[in-house]
Amino acid sequence: MRTWGLVIGFAGLLSLAAAARAQETAHTEILRVPRAASPIAVDGILDEGAWESALRLTLPYEIYPGDNTPAPVRTECLLLYDERNLYVGFRASDPKPEEIRTYLADRDMLPNDEDQVSIVLDTFNDRRRGYAFAAGPLGVQWDAIASEVGGTGLSFDSSWDAIWSAKGSIVDDGYVVEMAVPFTSLRFPRGGSDLVWGFHAMRFQPRSVIRQLSLRPIDRNNNCFLCQAASLTGFSDLRTGLNLELDPTVTARREDEREAFPDGPMTNGPVRREGGLTARWAVTPDLTLSTAINPDFSQVEADVAQLKINTRFALYYPEKRPLFLEGADFFQTRLNTIYTRTVANPSWGAKLVGKTGRNALGVVVAEDDVTNLLLPANQGSRSASLDRNVTDAALRYRRDLGASSTIGFLYTGREGPDYANRVAGADGVIRLSELDTLNAQVLGSRTEYPVAIAAQYDQPERPFRGAAVTLDYRHESETWNWSVSGSDLGPHLRVDTGFIPRVDTRSGGASVERVVWGSPEGRLIRMSFGATGNRTENHDGLLTDDFEDVFFRWDGPLQSSVSVDVFRGREFFNGVTYDQTRESASWSMTPAGGLSLSLSGDAGDEVDYDNSRPGRGARIIPGVSFKIGRHLRANLDDTYETLSVDGGRLFRANLAQARLAWQFNVRAMARAIVQYTDIRRRLSLYTGVCSPSSPPPCDLPQEVEKTLFTQLLLSYKVNPQTAIYLGYSDDRLGEQDVPLQQSDRTVFFKVGYAWLP
Repeated sequence: MRTWGLVIGFAGLLSLAAAARAQETAHTEILRVPRAASPIAVDGILDEGAWESALRLTLPYEIYPGDNTPAPVRTECLLLYDERNLYVGFRASDPKPEEIRTYLADRDMLPNDEDQVSIVLDTFNDRRRGYAFAAGPLGVQWDAIASEVGGTGLSFDSSWDAIWSAKGSIVDDGYVVEMAVPFTSLRFPRGGSDLVWGFHAMRFQPRSVIRQLSLRPIDRNNNCFLCQAASLTGFSDLRTGLNLELDPTVTARREDEREAFPDGPMTNGPVRREGGLTARWAVTPDLTLSTAINPDFSQVEADVAQLKINTRFALYYPEKRPLFLEGADFFQTRLNTIYTRTVANPSWGAKLVGKTGRNALGVVVAEDDVTNLLLPANQGSRSASLDRNVTDAALRYRRDLGASSTIGFLYTGREGPDYANRVAGADGVIRLSELDTLNAQVLGSRTEYPVAIAAQYDQPERPFRGAAVTLDYRHESETWNWSVSGSDLGPHLRVDTGFIPRVDTRSGGASVERVVWGSPEGRLIRMSFGATGNRTENHDGLLTDDFEDVFFRWDGPLQSSVSVDVFRGREFFNGVTYDQTRESASWSMTPAGGLSLSLSGDAGDEVDYDNSRPGRGARIIPGVSFKIGRHLRANLDDTYETLSVDGGRLFRANLAQARLAWQFNVRAMARAIVQYTDIRRRLSLYTGVCSPSSPPPCDLPQEVEKTLFTQLLLSYKVNPQTAIYLGYSDDRLGEQDVPLQQSDRTVFFKVGYAWLP
């Protein structure tokens, strides 16, 4: 009854909020884009005669660090279109062109600390979602989905990739960038003429500070960025052709393994060859169907390594596989209900995403040869895997309310032999004003586990139900930010298509932040300070966590940033409540165009989860990234962590990572990734269930545990789907009396082609 009461209250809040937000002023500026009178070649020069008739705009505002102050340099943006492409040209003046910060890089590797220009196209003019395109002076491309739907402000998902063109050139008085965005890469309302699109144009000029220049003034007392766009019109008779894309892939892989580690021989595995096909068809300009047979879900980049020591809950890894990334923002909700990394080895998949009027729809189905399970609880999470097929499905519907609010409904299901998980729910993001946003969601689940899983992991033997309610209210302004939030995740809630590693919680929290703006030319650019707090109980009323955190942030010249936090709290674990005090700090700086430095760390009370006792922990993470010339990039970081208990230091762990890339040009790259882990434990201090004196069988951790992962990759990309990869990776393991020894190695070759019939 309590859950249903919350659901009814949730629905009432959405109704009241929608009514309060029904009226909002429209865009105040409408710009007409001319049709190109002659062909345009994208070469970064802007010398075609057609550009003489282009819509000419300037970027007169500095929106950061200045507050809509006059831009210090001139930036001109030119717009044209023909039946197939939107053309965008930028002339970015710079009185000191020798200080332009630009480097060759792989696609989407264009950080804000490099010179660049960008546009955002809100093709449905709904102030909720847009397409972002950026390019640097050397033509390095970046694209993303810009979304305001999540309820936490503007976010960019750069995992989305489109086929488009960009070229750049450095000239005597700055640089020039030319873009061509095919209409086949966009989704927009079908039919009609004089379509109206929301439009932003931006320039990033990084020097001692990163200056952001804008076509439009941006009100810091309005937390909706897309609502403050200009409007483009004039588009008519756009041709998208058949709008079909076929992406065949061929992969060859050989995996060798040392079966009897460490002394056994390395056994060469067979060469496995497989082909796959992904098809994308824009059924209409606003609806896209993607299907795949033996789909290419492989990723060619290693995940960023994380230390897996003294942790209770599963670690999160972002999705990098192509088909799952397309239209991922359609499925975004406050709770992570769709986490496609749970789909491990699919044999086929299909996805339908699109929007018609105020209605957005997303459907995805995949057949997986493996059933991966995340078993959450209040005190920790466990993982299980079954060697059996499972069908994953998700249905998402979202309806626009008022000017910039949304309400949505979600269904997910996983079905396999003796196993089922079904989840249904509703959610909403309601903008009550330019400063205030309400984000809420309710879920209900029904789950049935196989008998063996239920017995092994102490799960219910019969089908069981769970529920969740979560609510967040935010106020964001130029000088004050505050929020209140609450959630109730039932003990039997299971969202097996998502990532919710902790349940059986009732939580409430609040935060407040005061923002002080300084001078763009001074020692203080932006400063903030404030406090946050949260309290969590389980459904028996037992306090499991609470904390209060006081923080301070400072941004200054040389792109420098400093933050300090003081944390006090309590944590319940294995029958004991531990008082905790921790301090943390971080610092970063870019003292020169090609060099960035960072240092972060924390220290204080921790719980030794292996032995259920208090401890004192410390963590320090230095990092450096540098660029040499325009071709070489390097990122190095190191995580050093220790935990001490009565009697001495329990363990120390070290994780070092290096990423080196040599960019031959904007298409070809060679990259090396190295990840080294060294964990050393003092086994005499392990006094829990498993200790050196425990009789067998007992899985005592290794006293010394070392790993070394390396990956080498050569790639050549014409576009995101037309690419060739050649790679090598291996793993090495080491123990107390065993030096690092190769345990496996993999060689792979992959080629993909985007065919547009």
